[in-house]
Amino acid sequence: MTTPLLQSLHNHYPDARIDIVGDRRSSLLFSRCPFAGEIVNKDKSRPGRGVFELLGRLRHKRYDIIVDVRTELLAYLLRANRRYTRLRARPYGAHAVEQMMGVMREIHGDDPIPPARLWTDAADRRQAGELLYPLDAGRWLALAAGAGGRAAKTWPQDRYAALANNLAGDFNGVILLGTESDRAVTAAIGRRLDIPFVDLAGKTTLLQVAAVLERSAFFVGSDSGLGHVAAGVAIPTLTLFSVDQPERVRPWGNQAVWLQGDNNDARNIALADAEAKIRPCL
Repeated sequence: MTTPLLQSLHNHYPDARIDIVGDRRSSLLFSRCPFAGEIVNKDKSRPGRGVFELLGRLRHKRYDIIVDVRTELLAYLLRANRRYTRLRARPYGAHAVEQMMGVMREIHGDDPIPPARLWTDAADRRQAGELLYPLDAGRWLALAAGAGGRAAKTWPQDRYAALANNLAGDFNGVILLGTESDRAVTAAIGRRLDIPFVDLAGKTTLLQVAAVLERSAFFVGSDSGLGHVAAGVAIPTLTLFSVDQPERVRPWGNQAVWLQGDNNDARNIALADAEAKIRPCL
């Protein structure tokens, strides 16, 4: 969700190189960004020492601009001509993207906020093609049913399968996505599917899954990071929410729809309601 901010900075300063600070996992997502400079990892497992190590890496540079959407202090410990932090933020709205963009409102102004964006390269796309070879060419539906083992966030497996089967006239294949810990869930869905599918749970890096989603026609999943990855490669998404607030953390972009279960429980979302949300988007 920081990529709209990055894109806005690039639009305003197209010749600038932008150093990006993140953790090791998120750094992979920025590694293909064409205007990224140095990508610096902050060790979140060591809050105090990690900050000192981060300062040691960055203090040798003098920046034209520092934009810090996470802390109020870090930017003032580094050398810069201008600093934008949460201390002077003027949010554009309630969504996390609108909150972060408010940090740099002085730069961004009243322009529309860019969509989320992820970047892949030819190697990522080639690997995605190799993973998807069992499916015939056509329109594919991507499903990500995992929710970190939290029951209230997990839409039932039989409803994912029934949704895909009901949409067989619109899609000719299903891609099951998730981490290694989701393999039991994706296997259970696969056994219920009446249309061709490929199970990629635990078999992709974040960039490979982004390249897989680039080739998909629609994404359905629980409130998780994969919905944001799907939005970042510009495909329509349906997110099944439970405890979190869609108005704050839904995938960013104009192709995102969502449902929230009664009593903050995704298991209370009806199959018919999910299908009704998807069909107008098709």
